[in-house]
Amino acid sequence: MSTGAIIQARTSSTRLPQKVLKELPYGSGITVLQQVIRRARRSTRIDKVIVATTTDPDDDKIVTIAQKEGVPCFRGSKENVLERYFLAAREHRLDTIVRITSDCPCIDASIIDSIISQHFDSGADYSSNSLVRTFPHGVDTEVLSFAALEAAHKGGTRDYEREHVCPFIYKSHPEKFKILSVVAPQELHRPDIRVTLDTEEDYALLCAVYDCLYTQNTDFDAEELVDLFKNKPWLELINRKVLQKRFLSSVEAEIDEALKLIELQDLKKAKEIFQAIVGRS
Repeated sequence: MSTGAIIQARTSSTRLPQKVLKELPYGSGITVLQQVIRRARRSTRIDKVIVATTTDPDDDKIVTIAQKEGVPCFRGSKENVLERYFLAAREHRLDTIVRITSDCPCIDASIIDSIISQHFDSGADYSSNSLVRTFPHGVDTEVLSFAALEAAHKGGTRDYEREHVCPFIYKSHPEKFKILSVVAPQELHRPDIRVTLDTEEDYALLCAVYDCLYTQNTDFDAEELVDLFKNKPWLELINRKVLQKRFLSSVEAEIDEALKLIELQDLKKAKEIFQAIVGRS
């Protein structure tokens, strides 16, 4: 039985282009993607770490980093991430896939190992610690069987199912799969903490986190992260107003998200006009 982590990575992020190429710690010469790869490799339950990027020439830089870190790199579709994952898993003959994104440089190997263990012990098809947000945002880990990934690849036809890998399993057809939702232990229950990388504010926060923790322990874990935010609660102010980018499966959901953005900027007149246009009171 082969268990592999597949890290999806590309340089064409819409909100923060080339974010995975940014240095962390700042000025260190080490990229965000390298930190994610190194942290994933510390897992004792993962047999292989694979980077899955696109065939876009701009992503040649991703391949170079993977080679530098000594991990294989699979190249596939830019938009159809589900297909990219499936083909990467098939090429490397994985029985179990751990899905990690390259914008989470605080991913915790001990959390990964715990979720893999619970996944096997429960006999689940799909396990995740982000179905219900209890952990800090940025230590997200999904574990799924190759059979579940193959079913999603064959059955997923909607755009959001192809762009985000696992929604076919937990959103579109949860009745077809045994799903395990992993909840954070009390000491890690901090869903308000955001240490993922989508914006400049996120990058500023991550630079501060790494300045505080990485210099003391390059293997810092989620418990140390939570303790840092307890001791320095002002850190949360850096990216408090950032809205998490997420997939939306309907026009209604997109309208709701647009209203949140308008409200965040306190654009009262614009809100009234927008609500009138879309028929919201």
